[in-house]
Amino acid sequence: MSTYEPDFCPRYHKTVEMIGRRWAGVILRELLRGATHFRQISDAIPDITDKLLSERLKRFESEGVVERIVIPTTPVTIEYRLTEKGRALEAAVQEISAWAETWLPAEEESTTVKAGE
Repeated sequence: MSTYEPDFCPRYHKTVEMIGRRWAGVILRELLRGATHFRQISDAIPDITDKLLSERLKRFESEGVVERIVIPTTPVTIEYRLTEKGRALEAAVQEISAWAETWLPAEEESTTVKAGE
């Protein structure tokens, strides 16, 4: 285990803010699980609005975590794929998932979160 450094780290803070935004972590998890289409991600996350999902995907894109790919079909197909930078978050997401399974009570799984909270 590494030694905790008490000094404020702006990079750590930025990372926690990026993946800790409402719904961002579960969106990232769905992308890591292989979802590439907006509707796949939306369908996998109860109560998320299309507007909020769109905002989070745009933010991930601006951070270089996700790339938006336009496929010239009729109609046009849009895919969202993790970049190398995004895929590098997989170990962190797995660790957070393992922690949640160990430390959070099962009854919280049945709690529905409102999209506006």
